[in-house]
Amino acid sequence: MTPAAHHAAGPKRLELSFEFFPPKKPEQFAAFKDTAERLKAFAPDFVSVTYGAGGTSKDRSFAAVEILTQEVGLPTAAHLTCVSAACSATNDAIATFQTFGVRHFVALRGDPPEGPGTPYAPHPEGYTDTADLIRGLRRIDDFEISVSAYPERHPESPDWDTEIDILKRKVEAGATRALTQFFYDNDDFERYVEKVAAAGITIPIVPGILPVHRFAAVHSFAGRCGARIPPHLLPLSELSGEAHFEAAVDLAARQIDDLAQRGVSGFHIYTMNQHRLVSAVLKAARIFEGERTCCAARARRAAEEELNVADITPRPARSRR
Repeated sequence: MTPAAHHAAGPKRLELSFEFFPPKKPEQFAAFKDTAERLKAFAPDFVSVTYGAGGTSKDRSFAAVEILTQEVGLPTAAHLTCVSAACSATNDAIATFQTFGVRHFVALRGDPPEGPGTPYAPHPEGYTDTADLIRGLRRIDDFEISVSAYPERHPESPDWDTEIDILKRKVEAGATRALTQFFYDNDDFERYVEKVAAAGITIPIVPGILPVHRFAAVHSFAGRCGARIPPHLLPLSELSGEAHFEAAVDLAARQIDDLAQRGVSGFHIYTMNQHRLVSAVLKAARIFEGERTCCAARARRAAEEELNVADITPRPARSRR
């Protein structure tokens, strides 16, 4: 990477964050809390919780954030979308998150109710787009604000100039960090960061890492999000059980270590609400050796114990703009 791109890639101190989604059923919250407690062993700088378009999952998001902040004790960023919601409803959600101590938001436009790929129309009384939502957050308080970024370009962007311009407008509105959509070719990320730096954007661009928990599911997610499945991932489609698990751990750990060699020092892990694979990846990645040593024993135990996640429905990182 060029020096400017290296700067855009993230801060020099190693940073780690995890993304969760709110469980769909009340009986799944105990497993959700257990997963968060196990991953707390890695001392993440923050964790984030997704939020449905128009607040469709807002009550579950509130409950998940309350557990993470009040019971588990993790610094938590709340995802916030503006699609299909009036400004008043969005502001009410912000106020609720504040009661749980949230000072960090992941501002997103959100997918239209009809799903990714359908035309987006702002709510007549809502924030018009992510940049407008960021300005609304800034009017309320001096929050930390993360946004999305797309190393392979958002499916709705007709060209790279449009893609970079959208990120630039979000930064000008007050975004302080960008978390990327998952990707599996680090060259794509490096080229993207160079484009961002060339545009004069200097906020950290943090790579989103999605370990392949199930090849078929990730292949489907990628198709909907515009992410590419490179050839080196295809052998996973022929594996199952522990062979698949071990190969997925190796691939994700090598992706993280290669990014680190390119100057990246922040990583956002899509957990799919499962601790075992994430824990194993972080143990295997060389960059984390010697980091957070006070938590090492707990981290080893977390990777060795398997959580029953049969009733937890994974949610992909979606094309959220």
